[in-house]
Amino acid sequence: MLQTVQPDFSSLRQQAGISIDELAPLVGFSVSTLYRWERGQTQPRKAALALLEEIIRRSQPQEAPDEKFRFVDLFAGIGGLRRGFEPLGGRCVFTCEWDRYAQATYKANYNCDHELAGDITKIPAASIPEHDVLLAGFPCQPFSIAGVSKKNALRMPHGFLCETQGTLFFEVERILAHHRPKAFLLENVKNLVNHDRGRTFDVIRRTLREKLGYHVHTRVIDAKSFVPQHRERIFIVGFRDASGFSLDDLILPDPLNGPKLGSILHPEDGTEAPDKPFTDKDGRVSAKYILTDHLWGYLQQYAAKHKARGNGFGFGLVGPGDVSRTLSARYYKDGSEILVSRGNGNPRRLTPRECARLMGFERPGEAQFTIPVSDTQAYKQFGNAVVVPVVQAVAKHMAPFIGASDAVDQEDLQRELPLVG
Repeated sequence: MLQTVQPDFSSLRQQAGISIDELAPLVGFSVSTLYRWERGQTQPRKAALALLEEIIRRSQPQEAPDEKFRFVDLFAGIGGLRRGFEPLGGRCVFTCEWDRYAQATYKANYNCDHELAGDITKIPAASIPEHDVLLAGFPCQPFSIAGVSKKNALRMPHGFLCETQGTLFFEVERILAHHRPKAFLLENVKNLVNHDRGRTFDVIRRTLREKLGYHVHTRVIDAKSFVPQHRERIFIVGFRDASGFSLDDLILPDPLNGPKLGSILHPEDGTEAPDKPFTDKDGRVSAKYILTDHLWGYLQQYAAKHKARGNGFGFGLVGPGDVSRTLSARYYKDGSEILVSRGNGNPRRLTPRECARLMGFERPGEAQFTIPVSDTQAYKQFGNAVVVPVVQAVAKHMAPFIGASDAVDQEDLQRELPLVG
């Protein structure tokens, strides 16, 4: 006998514009289970319904009476660059992100009343709406130190020779050439500057300056001024017209006095509300994030072996008073770059919620960023993301030159940026 039908699952799913195959991994149930929900054979889980409602809510058109400029979000990931420009009065009119899990997180956290495209290589430039600012965190793996090392070991091409990712910069060039927006912001790993003895970065710079005619400014910024993480990234800002803009005069908080890890860790003392599945009913971090004896033993042996050889490879053990290494997209594998000490017990990984705080997507003690995907996907997404307060600082610095606001002084910056710590 059929159970009472939940009439809203199928309609909610259709309104959300997501297929059963796409939804299954997000809610943690099999495709066959979701088909039973769809046919009304079994009751859908409330959490699944809540996720669909959130995706629908985020996709509803919203009035933007204070819209000051329009921007596009290319290679968007989970929207870190967007979070710097939307608060300034920017309206996102086009998003591109090929990874379906990142798309799900994006939809769950932002108003998507516009196209969320997949493969940018298949999108004609003319079909992208007119915009004032282009944002792009074009894929960094072909240029990162870890990515280059791995590809060298596998005898695979990297940089612009990597056909699947490296050439995606030229998709940015194609769209800039067609639309000629007032400004752009590109972000990538620090190693982009030195990749292939500087030739890769020289191609990018000459393309933007000489071929497209933009006034280009670059700066490597370490996120530890804002969050307890050593994370250096290069920011490339361009303006179509000459102006007095310079990244060199962007004043950043003193990195030596930046926040420490204790500011983003779950306090585990009852002062923070439970955040299932990351913490238990008492607010303690779930046991699943604690390393097993086998994994902890392996990491210790691995570190000892490389130390004996004079190499620097090994795990990063940190406590509340420390600043972490760079969170990477491979964090889901063993968490070795950032292991939180637990005293006498085995260390643990950061939870995805703590990763959201470490990357500046929310303040400590808050759970405002929706994480609808598995831990594995969440770790990949945060590891590939930009540090939000850094983007906000750069965006505020650009604001007077894109017509978003009056000049922003350093006092305003310190008061308004949602710094972690």
